[in-house]
Amino acid sequence: MKNKKPTGMRCSKMKEACGIFGIFAPGQDLLRLTNYALYALQHRGQESAGIAISDGHNIHLKKEAGLVSEVFPHFKSLKNVSALAAVGHVRHSIAGKDSPENAQPLLVRYRHGNLAVAHNGNLVNADELRGNLEKEGSIFQTTTDSELVAHLIARYGCDDFESSLKSVLPHLHGAFSFLFLAEDKLVGLRDPFGMRPLSLGRWGDRYVLASETCAFDAIGAEMLRDIAPGEMIIITKEGIKSLQVLPSHRSALCIFEFIYFSRPDSNIGGKNVHSVRKKLGNLLAREHPVEADIVTGVPDSSITAASGFAEEMGLPYEMGLVKNRYIGRTFIQPWQDSRNVGVQLKLNPVKKVVEGKRIVVVDDSIVRGTTSKNLVNMFFKAGAKEVHLRISSSPIISPCYYGIDMQTREELVGSRMKIEEICREIGATSLKYLSPQGMLDAVGLPPDGFCLACFSGEYPV
Repeated sequence: MKNKKPTGMRCSKMKEACGIFGIFAPGQDLLRLTNYALYALQHRGQESAGIAISDGHNIHLKKEAGLVSEVFPHFKSLKNVSALAAVGHVRHSIAGKDSPENAQPLLVRYRHGNLAVAHNGNLVNADELRGNLEKEGSIFQTTTDSELVAHLIARYGCDDFESSLKSVLPHLHGAFSFLFLAEDKLVGLRDPFGMRPLSLGRWGDRYVLASETCAFDAIGAEMLRDIAPGEMIIITKEGIKSLQVLPSHRSALCIFEFIYFSRPDSNIGGKNVHSVRKKLGNLLAREHPVEADIVTGVPDSSITAASGFAEEMGLPYEMGLVKNRYIGRTFIQPWQDSRNVGVQLKLNPVKKVVEGKRIVVVDDSIVRGTTSKNLVNMFFKAGAKEVHLRISSSPIISPCYYGIDMQTREELVGSRMKIEEICREIGATSLKYLSPQGMLDAVGLPPDGFCLACFSGEYPV
């Protein structure tokens, strides 16, 4: 499918770019461990945080809007829970959908007991499924796909949770990594294309699941492997079980995990994110060299690519921008005016470094163009002689329907303008993007294993 919106999707529908973590470790301080893991995943969502802990009989849940550091010091009651397993979630949503009830994990009670659900991704047929359930009398308290899946699980008349989940899965289309916490087990699940990341690790003789391996490092766990597309992992006191519950004909991991979303110290598909980003910068320099005095990167996700660009060009890398560490990532802030103000509060050029210089600014992407225009203007105001913008990804021309906050074609500057027009719009001396082949070469994994829909308009689902 090319340049078409998948049937049943509304551009205004909630899309989530979240971080999830799960651990099965009876008798351990799971509040502390999950808290540490969510700190490591904070970059994936900054609107709300939540932790659900099972004691083997009941599931205790605390969640609230805010950063992990703001939310969990207030929940001392969870510290007294005799823990069996836990799941945690940090969340991002699109504009207007950041209501408190949408915070995760979602806790439901049905005939098989308690169930907590944490989700990263987006179901493209959610509207259709929700509409059918509402016609049959279902009442929804949130607008999340997590509640939708919980309703479906509850409606199937199977004798146990696992059988109900297996019955639901063929009806789910889109991108999803799920964690389910039942009273006596932890279940991880990945969609048949593997669009959203999910990894399995080991903490001592116990098991953990997380969106990124940096969460394992935060608690001293060892990474074992990535969960395969369509695979379900079930962890109980008896051990771990793997089931291929959905047929998978190809992988379509979102390539933005390497370009922007994941932390540099995370590993995906056996590849270190930092190493891939440095290669992105190397190849960008080979494709689009420029005569300049210094190279700088936009903190934090572009610093590695900028160092690779500088290394390939034989130019000095300088800290041309200082980041205010207390301001969140502008890309995943839901309101446009927040993005505009956020750029100015978040980044400040180092005047003595850039003054009178021809500078190369390396960034990972241009989505709406707001950040790039502000950055270029900042550098010129700081006295830069020339500002050459180099982007370590290709032009984004199509919306993402699988969980990234790029909702409509109209808001994407790469869809509305040619590269030369974008350059004039943002005021740069020159603007060049890395080619699609360059992105794939930098990752070094099979080229048919990625979702490139936002760059090509060709959607895997």
